[in-house]
Amino acid sequence: MKKTTRKKFLSLIAAVVTTAILVTGCSSAANSSSASPAANASASSAVSQSTAKTKIAIATGGAPKPFTYVNDQNQLEGYDIEVVKAIFEKLPQYEISFEKTEFTSIFAGLDSDRYQIGANNFGMNDARKAKYIYSAPIFKNQFVIAVKSDRTDINKFSDLLGKATEVSAGLNYALALERYNKDHTDNPAKLTYTKADLASVLQHVENGQFDFQLIDAAMLEQYIKEYKLKIKAITLSEEDMKLIGSQYSYLLISKGKISEQLAKDVDTSLAERIKDGTVSKISQKYFGSDYAPK
Repeated sequence: MKKTTRKKFLSLIAAVVTTAILVTGCSSAANSSSASPAANASASSAVSQSTAKTKIAIATGGAPKPFTYVNDQNQLEGYDIEVVKAIFEKLPQYEISFEKTEFTSIFAGLDSDRYQIGANNFGMNDARKAKYIYSAPIFKNQFVIAVKSDRTDINKFSDLLGKATEVSAGLNYALALERYNKDHTDNPAKLTYTKADLASVLQHVENGQFDFQLIDAAMLEQYIKEYKLKIKAITLSEEDMKLIGSQYSYLLISKGKISEQLAKDVDTSLAERIKDGTVSKISQKYFGSDYAPK
């Protein structure tokens, strides 16, 4: 009887242990299964965050053509626009969008970091350097004076004193003439501020309403061809060009939270696009010549 009782007792213990193991195993599996959705969600969120793109708003005034303009399909086009797109093709960590706005509103938007980049054939001047980050140059050109074809009295910057022109507030050409006038108050250039498009401004030079227009050589050549204007370009000397500023144009970058890294990324990608010939191709497309910085 004792042996039989002992065997029954051992069998009972074995059964209890086996049941406990099975229950524990099932519980662990259930816990593992119930935890996996949260774990998966956490992992998914981590992946999503690591691949999230930084949004970059790019402002342009939509003029002057062919640097920036609205085409027949109501889409922004132009040299600056395509160069920016080419730059960000190499920067997948960013998602860009363009916004057309008033020229002066570009600066207000950069000041508030509503826009991270301004693309509008921007020259360099001290006032802007104090407020914004300049990209590396995106365009190189020659400054010229546009005059009526039969004029012979304007051949250099000093000949502009006492002459009349139209200017757009804030543009480098306007700023250069304003500075020059401060040093020549006895006979300043006569400045009329306007929001007229460049074609109209050049036509006013052609018909004698105004004496001259400061302009980029490449842009003037395009307008003469497109509008069959009877005006000519007076090439400025290196010394006279310094009165206007740098021969290059740039992108302006706001001084926001990501500005330093953004500027580095833009310059790195721009250098690659200049080296591989992309910027030269864009220049040929819009100007028929290569104005890519070297």
